Amino acid sequence: MPIPEEVTGFEIDGAVRQELMSLPKTLADDVARNLVMVAQLIDEDPEKAYGYAKVALRLASRVGAVREAAGFASYATQRYDEALKEFRTARRMSGSVELWPVIADCERGLGRPEKALEMAGAPEVQKLDKAGQVEMRLVAAGARRDLGQLDAAIVTLQSPELASNGVHPWTARLRYAYADALLAADRTEEAREWFAKAVESDKDGTTDASDRLAELDGVEFTDAYEEEEAEAGEEPGAAEHLTAEDAEPKDVRPEGARGVDDGREARQDD
Repeated sequence: MPIPEEVTGFEIDGAVRQELMSLPKTLADDVARNLVMVAQLIDEDPEKAYGYAKVALRLASRVGAVREAAGFASYATQRYDEALKEFRTARRMSGSVELWPVIADCERGLGRPEKALEMAGAPEVQKLDKAGQVEMRLVAAGARRDLGQLDAAIVTLQSPELASNGVHPWTARLRYAYADALLAADRTEEAREWFAKAVESDKDGTTDASDRLAELDGVEFTDAYEEEEAEAGEEPGAAEHLTAEDAEPKDVRPEGARGVDDGREARQDD
C-alpha cells in the first residue's frame, strides 16, 4: 500500500521504535511507516488502517507492538475474532495486563457478555492503572446492558471516579455512559444532568454529549447551506433539518460494545 513520502516512521512512540530495533534497519523503517499510517487513519478510515496493519503484520509478526496495532485495527473494523487473537498474542509477548479491558470488549463484540463480566471480576483488573480500571468498568456496564440488566449497568457505573469533580482523560466518557444508561432507563432528568456534566469535561469533543443534550432540550439543527438557499428563494433539499441524532457519528462497534476506546470515545450505548 502506498505511503506518503513525508511519513518517515520516526513519528511513532519511542517505545515502539525501540521494539522495532530487533529488526534489520530497512525492515524496521518499513514497519514503522506502516504503523504510522495505522495510527493516522484508524479513526477517519479504519478499513484503510486495517490494510496497513496487515502489511506491518506480514513484515514483523513477532513484534508485540505490531500485533497490538493489528488488534486495534481489527477492533476498529468490527473484526472482533481477529482483534481478540492479536490482543491475546500481544499480551503474551509483553506480559502486560494493559489490554485486558479491550480483550473483554472483544468478547462482547463476539456476543459473549458473560465472558466479559467474568473478566471484569478477574485478579488482573486489580493490576490495571486507574484508567484501565475505569475502562473495565465501562466494559462491564456495557455487558450488563447486553444482557438486558439495565439497572445493574447503572449501578456498575456508580463509582468514586464518577462522583469525582476532577477531570481526567476518561471522565467525559464515564459521565456519558452513565447519562446514556439513565436515559435508557427513562430517567430523563438525571440523564440530562449527566450529559451536561459530560459536556463540561469533554474539552476535546471525544463524545457527542453536546448533541445528546441539545436533543433532550429540543434544539433542532438546521443545515446552514439549505438555510441560505431558502433565504435566496430556492427550494431547499429534502433534509431541511438535521437532528442531533442524525448528526451523531456512527460507532464502528455493535450496540453497547464501546467500553474501550482505543482512543475513540465513548459513545452512546455504555
